[in-house]
Amino acid sequence: MSQIRNTAFALSLLLPFTHSVSAADLDATQQLFLKGEYAKCIEAVDAAVKEGEYDEQWPLLKIRSQLATGQYAESKESLESAMKRYRYGIHLRVLGYDVYRYNGMTTEADTLLQQINDLVSNRPWRYGDAANYVSQGRAALKLGADARQVLELFYDRAIAQNPKEREAYLATGQLGLDKNDFQIAANAFQKGLKHFPNDPELLFGFAQAFAESDGKRTNAALAAVLEQNPKHTGAMLFRVDHLIDSEEYEGAQQLLDEVLKINPHHPRAWSYRAVLAHLDSDSKAEELCRGKALANSKTNPEVDHLIGTKLSQKYRFAEGSKYQRRALGFQDDYVPARIQLSQDLLRLGEIDEGWKLANEVHEKDGYDVVAYNLITLRDKLNKFRTLENEHFIVRMDAHEAQVYGDLVMDLLNRAWDKLNKKYDFEFNGRVTVEIFPEQKDFAIRTFGLPGGMGFLGVCFGKVITANSPASQGESPSNWEAVLWHEYCHVVTLQLTRNKMPRWLSEGISVFEERQENPIWGQHMNPQYREMVLGGELTPVGKLSGAFLRPKSGQHLNFAYYESSMVVEFLIDRYGFDSMKKVLADLGKGVRINNALEKNMGPLNEIEKEFETYITQLAENLAPDVDFETENMKELRNANVEQLAAFLEENPSHFAGLTLYAGKLIGTKKFSEAKKPLHHLIKLYPNYTGGNNAYRMLARVHQQLGETDDEREVLETLTSLSNDALDAYMRLAELRTEDEAWTAVAINAKRMLAVNPLLPQPHEFLANASLQIKEDEQAIKSYRKLTHLQPRDPAQVHFNLATLLHKKNDETARREVLKALEEAPRFRDAHKLLLKIVRSEKKQPSNDKPPAVTPDEPDTPPDPKPDDPEKPLPPTPEKKAAK
Repeated sequence: MSQIRNTAFALSLLLPFTHSVSAADLDATQQLFLKGEYAKCIEAVDAAVKEGEYDEQWPLLKIRSQLATGQYAESKESLESAMKRYRYGIHLRVLGYDVYRYNGMTTEADTLLQQINDLVSNRPWRYGDAANYVSQGRAALKLGADARQVLELFYDRAIAQNPKEREAYLATGQLGLDKNDFQIAANAFQKGLKHFPNDPELLFGFAQAFAESDGKRTNAALAAVLEQNPKHTGAMLFRVDHLIDSEEYEGAQQLLDEVLKINPHHPRAWSYRAVLAHLDSDSKAEELCRGKALANSKTNPEVDHLIGTKLSQKYRFAEGSKYQRRALGFQDDYVPARIQLSQDLLRLGEIDEGWKLANEVHEKDGYDVVAYNLITLRDKLNKFRTLENEHFIVRMDAHEAQVYGDLVMDLLNRAWDKLNKKYDFEFNGRVTVEIFPEQKDFAIRTFGLPGGMGFLGVCFGKVITANSPASQGESPSNWEAVLWHEYCHVVTLQLTRNKMPRWLSEGISVFEERQENPIWGQHMNPQYREMVLGGELTPVGKLSGAFLRPKSGQHLNFAYYESSMVVEFLIDRYGFDSMKKVLADLGKGVRINNALEKNMGPLNEIEKEFETYITQLAENLAPDVDFETENMKELRNANVEQLAAFLEENPSHFAGLTLYAGKLIGTKKFSEAKKPLHHLIKLYPNYTGGNNAYRMLARVHQQLGETDDEREVLETLTSLSNDALDAYMRLAELRTEDEAWTAVAINAKRMLAVNPLLPQPHEFLANASLQIKEDEQAIKSYRKLTHLQPRDPAQVHFNLATLLHKKNDETARREVLKALEEAPRFRDAHKLLLKIVRSEKKQPSNDKPPAVTPDEPDTPPDPKPDDPEKPLPPTPEKKAAK
């Protein structure tokens, strides 16, 4: 590697060396290769060489055509013949590295890399052009050179010297893909396409660069690739990969047949076949296909790496990790397998080995984005607090653990007891739950890379990752529902040994949300109604594919909803015991369609019956409401008078009524707004979506001072919505004024289920618990308030001290002193401190006296009459009654 670097430095002083070529014939032959006319390309090369064409590009095109069609032995003969003729050609030797590896000749392949080093070192004047810079960079990477230096010293230099050097853009883009630096990859392929707009190789690289971020661009680019080259096996296998993710296994098999017609020995094609055999529980076929993938290169680590990666993407991390270990058995320093194994182990809860591997990859390759992200995240996780019991290991930000860690443990314990019993599930071991206050950290822990904006939580089987409310902005989701959903995944994935289709896994979890709390989970709404009646249902057999690259966030949410309704339909129709039998069969390796037919019914019948079922639900959603949206643009721009006229002719128009009420409120015609709002509630009483009638009507009553009516409306809204944080808070305020302390506590707990990091819900719950004599809860809530910058910290510490002193808790003194630090003239706090000190002095002589720090006087100081500190706050009783 040092030779490569020294050579790079020397090359900056050299002049390019060029050959004379027949450009027209060579370009035409290259077009044959790019269009997939491999046989014609080989014929054209042979003819050109016979006629005396000398350029090294001719044999390169022939060898690439032979590799593309699986003629590996023939490619070796062509390579060795060409190297005799082109003794100084490094392009041939770079390609020869792959040729020899495809023929199982790893020692000879490595020898070629050393030959490149020797050639460039001894005859540098031959290799100073852009094309040779690219070949040197590719060789340097294979020798283990630093990727960033290769990028700067070779690829960037090649492009600077010749902006139309196609191979430089391909090499730069591939380096970005290999290192998961998709921005570098995308930029390189885009720049290359400006010079070569229809180049299938550049288009394919472009498709891969945007695969995780822009499905439309990827699909369009893949279509363009196959239009230019119908035999492009890379693009075809990319689609195979997607079909496997979508659980369209028959389509994947058919496309693999097409690939193998082009190249009967394609190692990646046979690797995908091994994956499909594994998913079909056919171990003999799996090993047969793996053997064919390794037939020409028996120690190729890419084969087992690909098989293991796809199994891990199917949440079969144990099987996936075994394959990565097999890959590393062939090549211990194969970075893709090492970083994938690291992630597999972290997802399996094997934390120590997982982090060790990630660190080793990072030390070896500082440019690997996934390894860098994981190591950076590890440093943050080391600062997390760990909460444990016999069932769970929970890791959270230290501050968040103080504030609501106990609530997380309570929720998880409840889910363990209820769902394990319901599904007859016995779990040996503990479940790991990690909750992240930053979304990007959640994404890196979950996916290895930033992104995943639509995910609130993910379950890998025994490990759950989740976003905390802090990561979700001003409108967080109900975290209790999220964790319930994810723990349900633990149950079903363990029961089936991760052998269940995604639609069923997600469907059961959303279904169980609704079973635990009717306002959790997803429900039919106007958007889903429109999608069902508009023909956007996905057939059950293809429902897992709806979670991959959805058209929009709404389509992804609809996939969750539809899946849950399939589960609800199946349980209503065939019974819960039948569902448990389906899960048991899946765990034995039975295919989902066979499991459904055995325990419920044929898939085609289920699909027909479900479509009827969900269509009726959609039609019965607020049947008297007019949900027409055709004139929405005009309605949004209409004034109050125009909307009133529209509603004269369309009195039940949902959007029209909503807009009309909103316009009336906006012009402060609050009394007039009541009529359309009451009509909306009558037509559609369960609607709690954005800007719903309950929310608007509560505002109207508040503006008119109609407190009793406002309270009544809010009571209904809060009973229907699981994340109406502002409504919970306002209702808690109103119930505090009524001194209805039980109702205050209920709404405080509702707030805590959405955002426990706000001080208000803890304050409401603490004060309500104090009034209804639930001292333990009050102490717990006041303690949490001390970490949340409450409005009146002196009062909080005082109330906590009072309750602790009542329990003879020795920490009462510390809390009252903190109250006095906040408010030195707080008379009740002085009195309480004096009481605490006197009670301590009454302790028996054999008791250890309380510790007193230099800053803690034995007796409280007398407040000075002219002390400028804050006036005395009210006593707890007076403050609570206010």
